[in-house]
Amino acid sequence: MTTGAELFVEALESYGVTHLFGNPGTTELPLMQAVGDSDLQYVLGLHEDVAVAAATGYAVSRRYDSHADSAVCPLGVVNLHLGGGLGHGLGNLLNADFSGAPLLVTAGTHHRDFQQEEPILSGDLVALAEQYTKWAAEVKDVAALPTMLRRAVRTALTPPTGPVFLALPVDVQQAETDATPGRLGSVPTAGRGDSAAIDDAATAVADATEPVVVVGDEVARSDGVEAAVAFAEAAGARVHGEILASEVNFPTVHEQWRGPLSTRAPPTAAAMDTDTLVFVGCSTNTTVSRPTEPLVPDDATCVHVTNDGWELGKHAPADVAVLGDPGEVLSELTERLETVVDEDERARRLDAVRAWERGGDGVPDVVDGQSTKAGLARALARVAPEAVVVDEGITASPALHSAFPFEPTQLVGEKGGSLGFGVSAGVGVALAEREAGRDRSVVAYVGDGSYLYYPQAVYTATRYDLDLTVVVPDNRNYRILKENTALLMGGDPDDYEYDGVDFDPPVDLVASAESYGALGLRVDSPDELDATLERALAHDGATLVDVPVTDAD
Repeated sequence: MTTGAELFVEALESYGVTHLFGNPGTTELPLMQAVGDSDLQYVLGLHEDVAVAAATGYAVSRRYDSHADSAVCPLGVVNLHLGGGLGHGLGNLLNADFSGAPLLVTAGTHHRDFQQEEPILSGDLVALAEQYTKWAAEVKDVAALPTMLRRAVRTALTPPTGPVFLALPVDVQQAETDATPGRLGSVPTAGRGDSAAIDDAATAVADATEPVVVVGDEVARSDGVEAAVAFAEAAGARVHGEILASEVNFPTVHEQWRGPLSTRAPPTAAAMDTDTLVFVGCSTNTTVSRPTEPLVPDDATCVHVTNDGWELGKHAPADVAVLGDPGEVLSELTERLETVVDEDERARRLDAVRAWERGGDGVPDVVDGQSTKAGLARALARVAPEAVVVDEGITASPALHSAFPFEPTQLVGEKGGSLGFGVSAGVGVALAEREAGRDRSVVAYVGDGSYLYYPQAVYTATRYDLDLTVVVPDNRNYRILKENTALLMGGDPDDYEYDGVDFDPPVDLVASAESYGALGLRVDSPDELDATLERALAHDGATLVDVPVTDAD
């Protein structure tokens, strides 16, 4: 006989799970005892949202490893505490949902025969979690645990991937059973798509005057980057990343790459002002605030390729819709295009691509004696071009994406918009890098406003001796709110007075990091920037680099 908690841990191990992220409470104590007797490594976060983001970063990174090695389980598992703990974790559960992270979120809850008394920290955990999960349920009997756990794990891992939730009552954790873990079985892709629809898509691209491809994060998740490159080359298309893309879906050094679409409507509408648009694996391809003009021309032919039926035609008409694995569908499309788009036509289209200005190169490195965000991004590209970057720079992110030579698997970004992701996700990415036996540097590129949500995530990095460098573009304000004020009300961000937006007095970020055991460094002059970044990256352990930046361009 075994307990429900022991069976839960045994099942995770049988599925290939190696780490459990969390912040424990009383209702998780049986599970914690079972973890202590297992080979699972428990990763402590000092806040539940830290644990959720760390599990998300870990899952995204391990998914890349699973593309090359089917024995790797890319599931992130995180355990929270009752209603309060789950509530704390919802911000980064939202991000995990938008990011399609294969995540199993669990929470201990009160004994089933005690829940009616509405004890402390109780609540409807399933209702709390289900908005940001593919499936949410409570295990009400230990006999149901093997089936429900297998179902949860398969649901999380099956495309389109995403978080799931299970509530685990204390008495279910303690109940004895002779059950064994359910077999997980193989997890399928979304398939190669309907052949007739692929023929229609090939015809639409072949007939185009100036095709534009918008690649979304499902491309990277489906191991489809090489297929996306081959398709774009066969089509002679200009390529952009979807709005708020959080992974590398196309190499940024490729000549046909013209950068991610902006969160602002005018430049995005200009980029998509063409006769034929091909959306591949997109989900967040809309502006942050209500656009004031159509993003997609009414007369454009729109081709959609995705493994998620919900995304077909969601933000733009789908004149041709192909439901299937993005990588597999693009491979099929490329074979057809190679025979219907001749070399002369392809060359004409590529000339048009080269004429499209990417922008972002005219900003100087230094303004009024202070580094610009572009200057910091260029320095990072010089010093650590092969690093894995966890991006939550917010207003500093566009400069990073313009300057950094991102190759596949080098980017994990914050996609949902809930702040407090970057440092914590960096912890999970650093764990995944170490588990994979790689020695790539991991850089969390995090704005000061985002860093201050969960500075205690640095403690987890130091506790587990992780090689994580946190680089903070520090402008001492929520700059995004100033920019959005002008976006909503007109004019320039400096035209307005602000309350509750500036950090005055400033927070000592170096002292904050040092209080958690990390090395803290501050760049006092732009002349010190490269050398300071090099010192941070050479340090064996967690490091924070505070880089004052100007908001002037």
